[in-house]
Amino acid sequence: MNDIGIDVSLRGLGQVVLVLQGGGALGAYQAGCYEALHKAGIEPDWVIGTSIGAINAALIAGNAPEKRLAALRTFWDGLRQPAFGTDFMGTATFGRLATAWSVIASGLGGFFQPNPMAFSAMTLPMSPENAGYYSTRPLRRTLGALIDHEQLNAGSPRLTVGAANVATAQMRYFDSRNERLTLEHVVASGSLPPAFPAVRIDGALYWDGGVLSNTPVEAVFDDRPRRDSIVFAIHMWRPEGDEPRSIWEVTNREKDLRYTSRVTNTAERQRQIHRLRHVIAELTAHLPQDIRDDPKVKALSAWGCTTRMHVVRLLAPRLPNEDHLKDIDFTASGIERRWTAGLMDMSDALARKPWLEDPDPLEGLILHEIGTPMAPSPAGPEPAAPRPARTTEAAR
Repeated sequence: MNDIGIDVSLRGLGQVVLVLQGGGALGAYQAGCYEALHKAGIEPDWVIGTSIGAINAALIAGNAPEKRLAALRTFWDGLRQPAFGTDFMGTATFGRLATAWSVIASGLGGFFQPNPMAFSAMTLPMSPENAGYYSTRPLRRTLGALIDHEQLNAGSPRLTVGAANVATAQMRYFDSRNERLTLEHVVASGSLPPAFPAVRIDGALYWDGGVLSNTPVEAVFDDRPRRDSIVFAIHMWRPEGDEPRSIWEVTNREKDLRYTSRVTNTAERQRQIHRLRHVIAELTAHLPQDIRDDPKVKALSAWGCTTRMHVVRLLAPRLPNEDHLKDIDFTASGIERRWTAGLMDMSDALARKPWLEDPDPLEGLILHEIGTPMAPSPAGPEPAAPRPARTTEAAR
């Protein structure tokens, strides 16, 4: 853990881990969350990301601490697009559609550009590395200018990016602790089909990790050896939502469900597993020494441990009139509002310090929820539902 200027409440909790979901333009929220950590003097020991989360993670891991925030700001400023106005009925729907179609038709400078061959015919044969509606060559150039390759692999912080093996449907986490990472690993993690083509690494093709698991917190849970950790898990797709009443709303809600990646179920399962490990360790401690020394008992007791993880889950807010086009909303106002929301939510989490509450000794994973229902408007606050109370949960 980086102890320089760090919030003293985090000392003794173990490694600081930052986990970043995929979500396109919604990733500006993650940048704001990092800004709050950075301003508090907290630098992660390990950054894990999928898709846009992998890109943000690489911008953090690929720069010295004093350059990280500037690298994130340069990247996101380079993606900003102009927004179109409202339609003749006075709603913003037409404007959002026009803005989205501008990105779809022209690409996004510094990120992706149209692949004419793919748009000419869906059945036109292409190499696997080119089979996508867009080319990600602009992204490679952008990241190449913003990331120090040596720093990326320096291990401070450790970097892990998730990608989906096209041939085997297996999730692969590329980890700087185990191998040297390049921009190809980062781009592979963000190559969502059919928009972006697969990336070949060591002979195998990889797509965006979000195809299989958009919430890479599982990499922390499965890591060996297990370590005490405080995990800041930044989620952009909200698991709860209203019943959809139109096809437009159905499309939006379906996308939320698809990319939230059953995060609630995963957390609950992990809480149960961690509790069982603590129970095994506690039971073992009550055994006489001669029984504990038995090889068979030793093998069984090895399943127990006393490590503890505090998982602080930050849920990105919904913007007013948000719809299924939100992940390609690269407008200046959309990016800035999500960035600001992330800054506010992480600052709130650091001020609340929920990890200081006394946990049940048998709990190995404790979940803390932080989030706002709606992001503030750049022009001033808009009416919104009251902020829900922060909850701290422990396994039952």
